[in-house]
Amino acid sequence: MKALKFICIALCAVLLTTGCGMSNTGKGALIGTGGGAALGAAVGAIFGGGTGAAIGAGVGAAVGAGAGALIGNRMDKAKKQAEAVQNAQVESTTDKNGLQAVKVTFDGGILFATGKTNLTTSAQASLAEFAANVLNQNKDMDVAIYGHTDNTGSDAVNNPLSSNRAGAVQSYLLGKGVAASQIKEVRGFGSTSPVADNSTEAGRQQNRRVEIYLYASQQMIQAAEAQQN
Repeated sequence: MKALKFICIALCAVLLTTGCGMSNTGKGALIGTGGGAALGAAVGAIFGGGTGAAIGAGVGAAVGAGAGALIGNRMDKAKKQAEAVQNAQVESTTDKNGLQAVKVTFDGGILFATGKTNLTTSAQASLAEFAANVLNQNKDMDVAIYGHTDNTGSDAVNNPLSSNRAGAVQSYLLGKGVAASQIKEVRGFGSTSPVADNSTEAGRQQNRRVEIYLYASQQMIQAAEAQQN
């Protein structure tokens, strides 16, 4: 694993040097190939707590650079839309096809009271805005919803808690008009995918979260490739 991380870091350095100053459009063209997909999946696994590599439509073949650029442009726009949502932390990530995707994180403390799975009033407002201004504006993007906890307590508590919180987010989004077919996966990871140090309160707070990924659906990929022909 350490050797793989070293190789990926080296490859990332080359990618970042080559793509310095690029938008997602340019980066999408750069990594929208077979080699880019392999690197994207590896990077997602290492730096995304194992979850980044899991997202992505099953296209069965490498996505061309031109299609990758078009998808990158769409992801740029979706990212900007998500950044305008209250309480949303937004960043670019990479799916298993090596294509640009968008990761939106909502702090667990914003979404839920301690140990609870019912959404707070502020959470409902943020998710309603997210549904209206992001998901319902990008219906050809697939969605994955992942719940996470810190390592306080046992797996017997944390695993169902993370799953139920992800499910609560899904249910609320569906109630705001998001199509059930758009949400491809809803899953709880318990405490297995921390993004910060669980030995500190600040770190545990970051680990208590729900992540929503937007990534290119098979329909979007096919449409992007058709525009290149």
